[in-house]
Amino acid sequence: MFDARLITINELISRTTRYSHDDIANFARMSLDQNPLHLDALRAQRARFGEIIASGQQTAAALMGMLATHFSRSSDGVPREMLCLNMNFAFKAPVFAGQDLQLRWRVTNIEPSAKLGGLIGHLDGGASVVRGKPAVVARGTILVSTPALASPPAPTPTPTP
Repeated sequence: MFDARLITINELISRTTRYSHDDIANFARMSLDQNPLHLDALRAQRARFGEIIASGQQTAAALMGMLATHFSRSSDGVPREMLCLNMNFAFKAPVFAGQDLQLRWRVTNIEPSAKLGGLIGHLDGGASVVRGKPAVVARGTILVSTPALASPPAPTPTPTP
């Protein structure tokens, strides 16, 4: 019924990224997060972590973006589209500018859903400073399906006698 190539159990998605001070400040402004820990170096130095930290939502957004990019691709010859159904994030450690951050997801279970018209994927993921402890632990549920036609083909006109 559904193309099993849309999503597979144990499928891994990963990449390494790094936030600059400007990336952190720009994301904080864009997301309306005016916490001085993301914007004010002097106040951040006097706070718990001693320097500017990335907003947790910045890493959560990067993780969700990775899923959307991966599960809406067609570069492998399999057209697909993805919809986030549920995402949960736990923020375990700060992310500082200039650190290499390993982002990852693994598909742990798949179930077909005729009602939703696709395959529901359950995923575990997170972000860790390379060779360090987890900064973000994530769980997600997504729907992956074959795209519907953008518009049905126009009917062929019937000749009138």
